[in-house]
Amino acid sequence: MKKLICTMTLGVLLLIASPTFAYTVNNGDTMTKIANKSNLTLQELSKVNPQIKNLDVIYVGEYVNTIKPTMKIGYSEYEKNLLARLVRAEAESEPYEGKVAVAEVVLNRVESPEFPNTIKDVIYAPGQFQPVSNGEINKPANSDSIKAVNEALTKNRNVGTKPLYFYNPEICTSHWLDNMPTTFVIGHHVFKK
Repeated sequence: MKKLICTMTLGVLLLIASPTFAYTVNNGDTMTKIANKSNLTLQELSKVNPQIKNLDVIYVGEYVNTIKPTMKIGYSEYEKNLLARLVRAEAESEPYEGKVAVAEVVLNRVESPEFPNTIKDVIYAPGQFQPVSNGEINKPANSDSIKAVNEALTKNRNVGTKPLYFYNPEICTSHWLDNMPTTFVIGHHVFKK
């Protein structure tokens, strides 16, 4: 009986600790199998995984997004999760305020006529965010990043400055942003307008 209770407790803990919207690819998985397990069509699974260019090629240990792409008021759960994953990848070691500011940069871009008008298109625009090119965007969001995104979505971004860029000048190899007006600095990130 003790063994059964311990096993059940471990199973519950694993369910609680697992990423909300991500599935880790196991040996023998295919996108079709993952879609079936997630109650999604293959087309829906493909839509929420634009980082997977060939649906026939996935790797053990890779993260596959499994949230159904349904729209709610404002932004879809998929977009919020994508933004939270970007925030985790870009600002995991930054202060909480820096995480919120990174989310705001993406939301400011969505609202700007100079950029695409969806979170997904802003994040996946060529050459914009290093986590897209190095694969960090595919790892699950953490609780701080999810909280930061929710705060950024409810914050009045019309007040004050609205940065459209951020970077860490200590590790950045391109310094084209250096000449743009600085709106503020949080942690290692400099936010620019």
